[in-house]
Amino acid sequence: MNTSDLNKGHASALIPFIIFLFLFIGSGVVSGDFYKLPVLVAVFIAVLVALFMNRKIDFNEKLDYLTKGAGHPNIMLMVIIYLLAGAFSAVAEGVGAVESTVNLGLTFVPGSLLIVGLFVIGCFISISMGTSVGTVVALAPIGVGLADQTGMSTPLILGAIISGAMFGDNLSIISDTTIAAVRTQAVKMSDKFKVNIFIALPAAIVTAVIFGVLTWNAGGSISGDHPYDLVKVLPYLAVLIFAVAGVNVIYVLIGGIVFAGAVGFVYGTFDVMGLMKLLGDGMAGMQELALLAVLLGGLIELVRVNGGIDFLLYTISKRINSRKGAEAGIAGLVSVFDVSTANNTIAIISVGSLAKQISERFGVDLRRSASVLDIFGSTFQGILPYGAQLLAVAGVASISPVSIMPYCIYPILLGIAGIIAIATGYPRFSAGKNNAALHDQHSATEV
Repeated sequence: MNTSDLNKGHASALIPFIIFLFLFIGSGVVSGDFYKLPVLVAVFIAVLVALFMNRKIDFNEKLDYLTKGAGHPNIMLMVIIYLLAGAFSAVAEGVGAVESTVNLGLTFVPGSLLIVGLFVIGCFISISMGTSVGTVVALAPIGVGLADQTGMSTPLILGAIISGAMFGDNLSIISDTTIAAVRTQAVKMSDKFKVNIFIALPAAIVTAVIFGVLTWNAGGSISGDHPYDLVKVLPYLAVLIFAVAGVNVIYVLIGGIVFAGAVGFVYGTFDVMGLMKLLGDGMAGMQELALLAVLLGGLIELVRVNGGIDFLLYTISKRINSRKGAEAGIAGLVSVFDVSTANNTIAIISVGSLAKQISERFGVDLRRSASVLDIFGSTFQGILPYGAQLLAVAGVASISPVSIMPYCIYPILLGIAGIIAIATGYPRFSAGKNNAALHDQHSATEV
């Protein structure tokens, strides 16, 4: 495609992004902990640098651009969804939904399929909770106990848990990465899910088969009782069903909170004030992420005004001459940012605006661009030895995260499935729902 009609922009406008990555990566390399430097501090420093660049624009005008980007309707709606997702997750967990879900799986999984069962349980919990880190924290102690009781490989068991956790990280309607991908591409959550599931599910099925083959001759069981209550699992199922059915995610999350709260009242798990505390704790757990989205939104707007987005769009477009090339470029962008920041949510928010412009320029269905962002962010997040997921399980087991990497089978297969999807154009949907139609169909209050 001809790039002559594109503004070449200014490479220097990307300096704030470079500083952000330098601070994030540099602190991780020096300290050995990629989460030691608070990400909000790194982003805030980058924002300050952006504000003091480009003296052709008045400082007060640049402040206006900052607040305009930070307060964009998509960013604000993303913040609201993050807070509701955190509240639902906390209330459901407070009811005992996580414990019941885990115990339900452990009760019915045959001894010969324990590893496959852990993977499947991880898939369900992560797609229900919307957090891969929360899933691995819940399952890692069980995995370590299983390894002690059966003598099976600890890295293999933890790799199965990581694999299950990344399944939901990529697909859950309340996952921060999914919310970021959907909002930056301006598509409905259910539409993105329907595209993404056709790519992710085959990878998950093959993963289960591989874990089954690897542990074919291994047997064992987890001792002790595993009490569960099906009613406590229902809030997760309800949220999943209504989200896939296309119900507005705000309604879904509010309904999920009400449902989980009602279960808690019936079982006497908490009273009204107890519910309020859970709601507050859940929202508080999302505050850093919400502020991060706001600051990144403002930073991206400043970079855009200074010509950074135009420079990237021009530079990338020169090397792209097809729709498949555009999708591959988007995949490459989010992958590089995720490897650099070890945080796929930051990566998706950072490149989402540019990905949307590339998609619109080369005719990529925005449902696919949202899926590509989420797929390749999850792929690398699930295999990075310095990512939060591997660090969490490795810490519980007191082993090196590097030893777990070869057994993170699902993230690897998800990346392969994503490459195949780009190369073949799979899955194919009706051409009648083009980008313009999608954009017109979804107002600022829809997800």
